[in-house]
Amino acid sequence: MTSMCGGWSGVAEGRRTRNTERTRRAVLDAATQVILAKGAAVTLDQVASVAGVSKSGLIHHFGSRDQLVIAVVQDVQERFRQAVLSHLDLSENYPGKMLRAYVRALCAGSSVAGAAHDFTSAAIWGGLHAIPGVAAVTEEHSAWWSEQFAVDGLSLERIQIVRRAAEGVVVAAVYGEENDASIATARRLLLELATDGTFHTPI
Repeated sequence: MTSMCGGWSGVAEGRRTRNTERTRRAVLDAATQVILAKGAAVTLDQVASVAGVSKSGLIHHFGSRDQLVIAVVQDVQERFRQAVLSHLDLSENYPGKMLRAYVRALCAGSSVAGAAHDFTSAAIWGGLHAIPGVAAVTEEHSAWWSEQFAVDGLSLERIQIVRRAAEGVVVAAVYGEENDASIATARRLLLELATDGTFHTPI
């Protein structure tokens, strides 16, 4: 009997954990949506309404508005990091591997440009740096990227040019100034520049 009770207790605990994770994910997604629209003026009531949860439930998971905003910035930065890592080609045994993954993640096409733009602009969303703790999160992630690129085997000048160009392509795509064909061209050229610093394809 004890074993059976213990088994049911484990199942119940697993369900509670999954429900907590789903609620947390829903709140983070809703908060991201509201922050993109409202910036630092975001309120817990707005997020709770979009997420479909009570304000008290939201506070239970995140404590306060500032803690929620910090969690959103952390989440967005981490998802971008994972997106880039998913584009790493482990068969590439030459310099620039991380930079090329960065280009692939950002220049994947117009359908994902909005999400990519959200990732790369998280640090400056609507004055969020005024919220205590946000700057520390973005600085931590910025330092992580600097460390990764520092050991990527390319000059810092080339990394800077390729990285900012890829981010610029995303911004242009968000504003409708790029299409899939032009993004593909930019991607190809930037990947070449991130490999040996020259363009082999006619521009």
